[in-house]
This record gives sequence, structure tokens and C-alpha cells, in this order.
Amino acid sequence: MKEKIEKLEKLREAAKLGGGEEKIKAQHEKGKLTARERIELLVDEGSFQEVDMMVKHRSSDFGIDKQRIPGDGVVTGFARINGNQVALFSQDFTVFGGSLSEAHAEKICKIMDAALKLGIPIIGLNDSGGARIQEGVVSLGGYAEIFLRNTLASGVVPQISAVMGPCAGGAVYSPAITDFVFMVKNTSHMFVTGPNVVKTVTHEEVSFEELGGAETHSTKSGIAHFAFESEVEVIENIRKLLGYLPSNWKDRPIEKEFNFEQDFIEPKLDAIIPDTPNKPYDMKEIIHLLLDDNEFMEVHQNYAQNIIVGFGNVGGVSVGVVANQPSVLAGVLDINASVKGARFIRFCDAFNIPLLVLEDVPGFLPGTEQEWNGIIRHGAKLLFAFCEATVPKVTVITRKAYGGAYDVMNSKHIRGDFNFAWPSAEIAVMGPKGAVEIVFKKEISSAKDHSAKLEELLSGYIDKFANPYIAAERGYIDEVIIPRETRQRLIASFQLLKTKVDQNPKKKHSNIPL
Repeated sequence: MKEKIEKLEKLREAAKLGGGEEKIKAQHEKGKLTARERIELLVDEGSFQEVDMMVKHRSSDFGIDKQRIPGDGVVTGFARINGNQVALFSQDFTVFGGSLSEAHAEKICKIMDAALKLGIPIIGLNDSGGARIQEGVVSLGGYAEIFLRNTLASGVVPQISAVMGPCAGGAVYSPAITDFVFMVKNTSHMFVTGPNVVKTVTHEEVSFEELGGAETHSTKSGIAHFAFESEVEVIENIRKLLGYLPSNWKDRPIEKEFNFEQDFIEPKLDAIIPDTPNKPYDMKEIIHLLLDDNEFMEVHQNYAQNIIVGFGNVGGVSVGVVANQPSVLAGVLDINASVKGARFIRFCDAFNIPLLVLEDVPGFLPGTEQEWNGIIRHGAKLLFAFCEATVPKVTVITRKAYGGAYDVMNSKHIRGDFNFAWPSAEIAVMGPKGAVEIVFKKEISSAKDHSAKLEELLSGYIDKFANPYIAAERGYIDEVIIPRETRQRLIASFQLLKTKVDQNPKKKHSNIPL
């Protein structure tokens, strides 16, 4: 037995070395951690249970049978993060450049299948040169098997992808299907076709970083939800994100211990809205003041900044925040903001995470570019997501709520549970000036002094219509509240809504306007 144990220990050591010391050194010289170092940092100490350590590829073409390394370029298994079970895989770039073979794919599929049965999140640490060319279509089939499981797991368990190196060609579609994508600045790259192919086909000169780096995908394409300076930061923030998420779709939202015997009045909220209606302010100030410990984990921070989404806690309950941002494009809704908001709302609804909506929206962005690129369809995604969501939904209108955007941002008409407004709220079909110019067109044009007449009519219109009270009279607003009382009302509302039950009509699935 002693000899057999020694043999096993040697096999384990060989597997842990991956591609060997030289390849590990090269990985470190690029500023990258190894597959196993990443796992060690990510999971609770001593909790990782590896599976399929001894798996090797089964190919023989192109002399590849002479290089059969245990693990075959991916480390897979189960662990605890913040005390909760997860399934994970970490691609090993030191073995065949982390390229995906049949055996490599089988390992990943095995832990994904188990995660679905166990109801635990799936985390993928991607660092791969793509499909293993020597295996041809077999490796492509492996990718398809993973894509299928990503799709079937969607909405069942949270799926998180961290791109820690290259991720090209078909490989990009697995992270794209998952719920959240993390990237590392200057070392992560994602693209369907690389710079060389782009140059050949379109004659464009573009670098790896410009084409598919973390900055590009976190600011322009919206593929990456998070981009950080280092792998260590990425790993720390994956742990942080998981602190807001339940393990699966059947679990209740995360709830932390909370002291309800404290003072929830926040006087600073009374002074944030400017006296001038068109003057911008930072909605993030309000978000931080409303959330427990002023802590907010923003998602898509640098993409479509006219809308803010992210996670926090209200009275100990994990919530998803969706808020217009008046300091960027006046908080107007455009194509990118609509898609960003819709995607986030549908994730929260899939995993029973209540929604807090903070509204200051002048409408949808006008112009040929928006219309020709489908603002109607994309805006409908945001509307669809709010309408479809059955989780607790609470809205606070801080200032503007104009036109169709009022309807879309979780109005009472689309099943908002509690809808509050501050005294500064303006709920109307459109902005006062535009409304007056349409309604009183004849009076203004026939007046001797057009400007004076406009100002006179505008003042009267603002007094009568640019306020929350007509909506409150009809019950579209549950209560007009003083800003300082908002946190108190939110805590009470989300506590009350813990027992909420709502459902959509039975169907195979909906047909969101993609």
C-alpha cells in the first residue's frame, strides 16, 4: 500500500505542476496567476475539493499523444465562498495554452451538470487560447456542450465568468451567456476574430487591447460588467458579488442581521435636489444614503452611465438598484441604457432579488441614430423586464418622470408594489416648456411679447402640473414623502414585501423583443 500511496502522491504532484515550472514562470512574468493560485485566492481556505485531476486527452494526431498532461488544461471542482458552496473551473494556460479539448470540455460539463443538481453557482476562470486545433471538430463539439449547459443553467443558478487572459473565437460565447463577466485590465482579451483577421478582412489596424480589452468591453460594448486592475481585485470582487446572490432560483434573497432599533431619518437627502429643475445632480449620492452602511456594488459602472444598476442592502435585505443618472445625458433613456437595465432586472427577478428603482427621467433620447438603431425595440426590453418581474418592486420618483419613460420605470401601472414621490417630483406627459408650447401655441404666437407670454403660461403650467399631487390623487403614487424619510419607508416596504406572491400566466416562455 505504501508504494501505491507514493505513486498516487507523485501523480498528484505532476498534475499540480501543470505545464511545468518554466510555463508557470512565464505565466507569472505576464503578471498572471496560475489556475490553482486563482482558486486558492477565490475560495474559503481549505475548502476546495478537486475532481478529475487525473483526466488526460485521448488524441493521437499531430504527435499530441506524446504530450498527455494530467488535468488536461483545466482544474475543476467544488468549494465554499463566504461559507456557501460553489462549482468552479479554472483554465490552465500552462497546459496547451489552456486550449479546449474533448476531455477538457467534459471536465467542465461534469461540474456544471452537478451544479444544476445541487443548486449552486457556477464560476468559470477563463484563460485559454481557444479550441485545440489538433482535435478539430471534436473540440468544437466540446464548446457546444458547454454553451448548452450555460443556457440550461441560465436563471437556475448564478453563473459568473472571469476572463483572466485570452478568450477568442467560439470561446467567447460561454462568458457571454453567463450572468456576470469580470475582466482584468491589460491582460484580458475577448473577441470573435483577432486583430490579424480584422486587418485581412476590413483592413483596419487595431491592437488586442483596443479590439477586445477590458476597457473596450466595460465602456463600449458592455460585454464586461466589471473591469479591474489586477486578478487579485477581480477575485476579491467575485467574492463580494456572491455575498448579494442566493445560490439558486428557489432560494430567498440574502438577508443579513440588522438592527431595526436605529434612527433611519437621513436629513442630507433633503438638500440633494437642486432648486433649478434642469440642473444635474449625482444620483449615487442618494443611493449610498439609502443603502445599509452606504455600501453599493455597482454593475456596468462605466457603460451606459445614464442609468445605474447594482447591489446593496436595505434593512439587511439584498436588493438590486436601478436608477436614472441626471448627471449623465440628464438621465435620459437610450438604447444602451435600456438594454443594460433590462438585463439586470431580469437577473434580479430570476433569483428573487427585490428591486429598488430611483427615478429621474426626462424621457427617451430623440434622434435619427436612436430611431434607426431600434430605440423602440430596445426601450421595450426595459419595459418588458419591469412588467415581467414578480419580485418586490419599490419606486421613488425624486424629480422628473416624463412621458413613456414614467410608465417604463416601474410605475404603479406595471405592478410596482410601492411607488413613492418626493415633493420635487414632476410627473407629466412631457417637460413643462414643451407642453406649454404645444397646448398654448396660438396664444403664444398671437401675443405681442412671445417670451413674456410663454413665461406667464409656463409658470401657471408648472404650478398646476409639474408636481406629484395629481398622480397621488389617482393612487398612482402611494405617498408623497419628505426625502429624509425615504430610508425609513424603504426598510418598512421591503420588510412587508417579504411575503409577496405574484405570478405570470402559464407559458413555455415569453418572447422578449430581442
